Amino acid sequence: MLVTFLAGAISMGVIYLYACLGETIIEKVGNLNLGIPGIMCLGALGGAIGINLYYAIFGEVTIGILIVFFGILFSMVFAGLGGLIYSFLTVSLQANQNVTGLALTTFGVGLMKFIGSNMNVSRFPQASLSFKNGINFGNPEGFLGTIYKGFCEIFLSHGILVYLSFALAVIIFIVVYKTRTGLYIRAIGESPQTADSQGIDVRGYKYICIIVGSGIAGLGGLYYVFDRSGGTTFVEAAIEAFGWMSVALVIFSMWKPFRGALGSILFGGLYILPQFLPISNTQLKIFAILPYVVTVIVLIFTSIFDRKDSQPPKSLGINYFREER
Repeated sequence: MLVTFLAGAISMGVIYLYACLGETIIEKVGNLNLGIPGIMCLGALGGAIGINLYYAIFGEVTIGILIVFFGILFSMVFAGLGGLIYSFLTVSLQANQNVTGLALTTFGVGLMKFIGSNMNVSRFPQASLSFKNGINFGNPEGFLGTIYKGFCEIFLSHGILVYLSFALAVIIFIVVYKTRTGLYIRAIGESPQTADSQGIDVRGYKYICIIVGSGIAGLGGLYYVFDRSGGTTFVEAAIEAFGWMSVALVIFSMWKPFRGALGSILFGGLYILPQFLPISNTQLKIFAILPYVVTVIVLIFTSIFDRKDSQPPKSLGINYFREER
């Protein structure tokens, strides 16, 4: 049961992780995007369109790597377009970030449900097999074999999108904290005026980070539809609920990719924990709000201790007017 729980926590947590990583990149340049739930829905919609396009081109021929490629490509393009809309409104037109994000969430959720309700979903369970296929390392016997099988089930039984999410966490950490580009990103998030005075293209970096971050967040919606739910849930999926939890996870992780990866497993474990416990409906609701409670506690502690490395970027949520520099 413990092995199954840990494997399930990782699997469930990936939904949060993609959105958390995407929002972390966006917030590092000082933009608070509350449109992440809608962007995840756009990612799911784009992936669904990409899968249907694959079958329209190749018919019933199953080429797993191409199915995954079409899904990821279209998911990131659709989610990236959502990020482009947000960028244009908040970076170029200086619109209120909170209002724009909430409007984008409404737009993304509505568009997914409107187009998705008229879409052919019959091939989605078949396509999901290409996303869900794990790595088979054999089935040894004996005590050591049991331990080996447990290890494989926890860490090596997942689909490609699971490993891609943790690889992205490593890549984002390296880019943000170990490269000059990352230094520019963090400088913009702390003080866009200072960054601009040093010749850094503030608007360009904001556009790129928001679009790339949105594309990554959109993969969370794709993952939920074609991996976690096995292609059996699409329009009726409450993807936006995972989006709001992911925004909370960004705070919980203190804007650190590695902490986001660990936090996503914790959030995923809390989500599936009631399945392993004999609890009532009332207790189930208590477990459902635990991630929010933990996030609030973390936020309180970071405010009390005021450590520099645990604080959000200073310009977060504040539009940058170059003329006021």
